[in-house]
Amino acid sequence: MRKITYGEAAMEALQEEFRRDEKTVHLATDIPELLFDEFGAERIRQTPISESAFAGAAIGLAGSGFRPVADIRMATFGFVAMDQMMNQAAKITYMFGGQAEFPILYRMTVGTGMSMAAQHSINPYPMYMNIPGLKIILPSTPYDVKGLLKAAIRDNNPVVSFEHMGLDEITGEVPEEEYIIPFGRAAVRKEGGDVTVVALAKMVHLCLDVSEEMDREGVSMEIIDPRTLVPLDRETIRSSVAKTGRLVVVDEACQTCGTAGEIISLVVEDGRTFRYLKSHPKRVSGLDVPVPFSPPMEKYVVPDRDKVVSAIREVMRTG
Repeated sequence: MRKITYGEAAMEALQEEFRRDEKTVHLATDIPELLFDEFGAERIRQTPISESAFAGAAIGLAGSGFRPVADIRMATFGFVAMDQMMNQAAKITYMFGGQAEFPILYRMTVGTGMSMAAQHSINPYPMYMNIPGLKIILPSTPYDVKGLLKAAIRDNNPVVSFEHMGLDEITGEVPEEEYIIPFGRAAVRKEGGDVTVVALAKMVHLCLDVSEEMDREGVSMEIIDPRTLVPLDRETIRSSVAKTGRLVVVDEACQTCGTAGEIISLVVEDGRTFRYLKSHPKRVSGLDVPVPFSPPMEKYVVPDRDKVVSAIREVMRTG
């Protein structure tokens, strides 16, 4: 099977869906040339530098029968459009009593590791998880970013795609034939029997690397990639923990009120799964600080190999 990059797979998803449905339109402050060359200025619109304006325009377009893709780019830019996404798009179908559909895809890049400093380095998806009415995808591979973006464009609800900027150039197998990935189905990236590690976005690749060291120590990691946060595949996570008896969650986002804590709670609050725990669950998350510009300081505040290894050894010792 051919191999392409994460960025190429994402672009393929848009091209295929724009060919499939002429009501699909693109809004962004810059123009993606491949889309513009094929679909023209009517469907590929360059917007003013006002994320609030075009995030809101997407709602009107969706309510008028179009399928808008609003590329906000960096997630920090999305903060000026949070009213449109969280207070309008997320709630409008409910406020219409389910009588209208609003298919919108909001795309944003997240992540650290690029020395982009505090205002351009963040993982805010836990904030969006707190707002009912938004579906959230977090693809970690080229295969997943294509399949999930295609599913998101076809969905009749607002979907927010968070794509880690550090993954854009990674390569992976992506079939040329048509496929989509349904929401709410986690991927088991590696099977194991000693500890369940739930990893998000770029952390999936970090944990796969760590698993090689753990294998040499005789510790078998099972690595779960949720792929979508809303809906979240709770059963795959619970089933894995029931098998291994241990849980470590690795997420680059800040720890307080984060996705990692939510994943741990769905295990410990479930009586069927809780009784299988042999050790306390452990979070490996970003520190609750603005992300520094300095590369050494940036590395200090986010999960790394040593932190993940330490957490796994801790839950193995106490179990």
